[in-house]
Amino acid sequence: MSKKVLFILTSRSQYDDGTPTGLWLEEASEPYNILTEAGIDVDIVSIQGGAVPLDPNSTQNDELTQYDNFVNAIKDVPSIETVDVQNYDAVYLPGGHGTVFDYAHNQKLASILADFKSDGKVISSVCHGPSAFVGAKDNDGNFLVQGVTLTSFTDDEERAMGLDDKVPFLTQTELENQGAKFIVKDNFVEHVETDGQFITGQNPQSSVEIGKTLRDALK
Repeated sequence: MSKKVLFILTSRSQYDDGTPTGLWLEEASEPYNILTEAGIDVDIVSIQGGAVPLDPNSTQNDELTQYDNFVNAIKDVPSIETVDVQNYDAVYLPGGHGTVFDYAHNQKLASILADFKSDGKVISSVCHGPSAFVGAKDNDGNFLVQGVTLTSFTDDEERAMGLDDKVPFLTQTELENQGAKFIVKDNFVEHVETDGQFITGQNPQSSVEIGKTLRDALK
């Protein structure tokens, strides 16, 4: 029987000031293509269900055409309320700034991740996707990422983008405060960390590598 991965995507389409944001397309599409080409099944849900908003900055270079198979797959998806963790071998949480608003401190999402952790299944995420870990606790009541070596979009990268004043928190700082062993590499270079069942990537430049790492972990 083939392996199965659950993609959980943001439903948030704007910053608090109304500036558009959403899913960063490459971060979901590259792993999706890598996994499906390897014969791994992928189901897609979002926080609220429905059409998944795309960050317009992630579609400036013909990505809508390049990733048209994935774009078509996210026009209407179920919500996380429908998820049965037992059906999956891994979960994948791509980023985009929408995630810092609807992943973090989301009790339903945290519960799903706690069950993946308890079951020893792969938990993978890239860029701002690890904001899903912010506030999340495992089934023993500890922070989900306490003692876990990981990475995400760094505080320096956020500042370099000039977006540190538009987000509700800095993901790196929050994860460090929750006891994660956070690894920083240079801004905007490919970087993936694996620690047991956790696979995390730093930025959009890590999208292909995290897809390959997740694929290999499921072989």
